[in-house]
Amino acid sequence: MANHAAAALLIASLLVAVVLADARVAVQVQRDIVGGYAAVKAVPALKCNEVHQVQTDDTCSSIAASAGLTDAQFLGFNPNINCLKVFLGQWVCLDASSA
Repeated sequence: MANHAAAALLIASLLVAVVLADARVAVQVQRDIVGGYAAVKAVPALKCNEVHQVQTDDTCSSIAASAGLTDAQFLGFNPNINCLKVFLGQWVCLDASSA
């Protein structure tokens, strides 16, 4: 019986830790390739205010240009996007603010 209580307490503690780690206060990580090395920099959590669904022949640059954004702004709104693998129907952010 004591082992069950200890196990339940351990599981409850782990669940609380996971919930806290998943909180919106957490910082997303953005990776950039700089000189062959991955430079990792923290970016604030963002709330997307405007989205675009990727269409045939869209690229990150063409989407950014049509929205009046620079490539850097577009990538700032979409820190986890892989521009080499955008796919039809994928949602991308065109405007964002701090969450």
